[in-house]
Amino acid sequence: MIIGRNAELKQLNTYYERDKSQIIVLYGQKYIGKTTLVKEFMEDKPGFYYCAFPASEREQKYRFGVWLASMGVRSLKYPEFSEVFKSLGKEHSQKKVIVFDEFQHIIKTCPTFMDELISFIHNSWNDQEYLVILLSSSVGFVENSMVSKIGEAAFELSGFVKMKELSFADLKEFFPLYSNEDCAYVWAILGGFPGLWNMFEPKLSVKENIIRKIIRKSGPLHEVGFMLVSDELRETGVYNTIISALSDGKHKLNELYDHTEFSRAKISVYIKNLMELELVKKVFSVDTEGRDYAQKGIYAVSNHFVDFSYSYLYRNLSLLDFLSAEDFYKQFVHPTLKNYAQRYFPDICLEYMLRLNDKNKLHIKADSTGTWVGKPGTIDIVLYNEEGQATLGFCNFDKPMFTYDDYEWFMFCADKAVLPTDEIYIFTSGRFDEKLTIEGKISKALNLVSMDRL
Repeated sequence: MIIGRNAELKQLNTYYERDKSQIIVLYGQKYIGKTTLVKEFMEDKPGFYYCAFPASEREQKYRFGVWLASMGVRSLKYPEFSEVFKSLGKEHSQKKVIVFDEFQHIIKTCPTFMDELISFIHNSWNDQEYLVILLSSSVGFVENSMVSKIGEAAFELSGFVKMKELSFADLKEFFPLYSNEDCAYVWAILGGFPGLWNMFEPKLSVKENIIRKIIRKSGPLHEVGFMLVSDELRETGVYNTIISALSDGKHKLNELYDHTEFSRAKISVYIKNLMELELVKKVFSVDTEGRDYAQKGIYAVSNHFVDFSYSYLYRNLSLLDFLSAEDFYKQFVHPTLKNYAQRYFPDICLEYMLRLNDKNKLHIKADSTGTWVGKPGTIDIVLYNEEGQATLGFCNFDKPMFTYDDYEWFMFCADKAVLPTDEIYIFTSGRFDEKLTIEGKISKALNLVSMDRL
């Protein structure tokens, strides 16, 4: 049984159980687990699976012919799509599932594909019903280009299912032998992508997985971070420069301009393209009365593994061949890994706070979440509602001890943000100093949460 995908399985079964044939689009980033989900869904259902490749229309038809031949179906060497569909149409008592994985490669070069598919399922020579699942890892194409590409055929789509990243709780279930801290490192490196989790060996330490699976050139993850950028983008040199700068801490447009010397207009266009692929995000600060102290126009890499690959491998490419994988880890990764994991520790803490919110265990019922990005500092988590109530969270992963001075600095930031401090959560992977521990026992507003509780 796959982890964390009950909601998506339920959605697919809902479409399957509807009367008549359906066409749906199931999409999400690479390594999000689309194919694994479909395989699980099809386990007890009759159907067919086909994965498309970038190719010309004639080559697409040839590939379909090869696919049919592999199933013992005789066809022309370059079958028309109507012939392909008809070959799949042998009557069955159950509704059939037909999956076209990476379907965008077909419709980009085959303008008649969707029309012939729709004609087939609606005008089949028998009474067979179908659930056609169009899979895609090209998020930008599905959300921004697909409808205009297929035209009126879009009206025949029954719905869209977007697969999102799994949670930290799901990751912990996947790596049961790891401590919470180890899982936090894996989360920072791989994010919520089960396809990447599968490339780690749960019986190896995090260190050994990084060395064997990522740093070594023979490792299955060595090139993946770069491929996620290059597979769908041209001018990769420009994109590499921008992503590397973001991973290096240059988060504002002016900082990117100073570093790259690309025009601001060019940077904005390229960042927009990266955002459509969900590789980069714009960080919006929660709107408060402390606007004068808030920062605007902040960008960050949103894909954890792309961030890791550019933070370590891309930055030190010249030494990947010169050093052994073990020495590369020791010299470049180990000294800053805690600091790197700090970037994504707030995700884990937010998940914890949202569980409390769902169980009505916070002093407010929050309906929105965000971050306050201020000039004096950042408030990692702000849960708030329309009544102006808020619960704040501060997250520390890289420092061995969270001190009372750190707490006072956090309160200073909250004051500048003009945010209420009636309830505060402080998370740490290390320890709390004695003064802060005593304050946590005295103050009803202050909640101190250690790593083992996450």
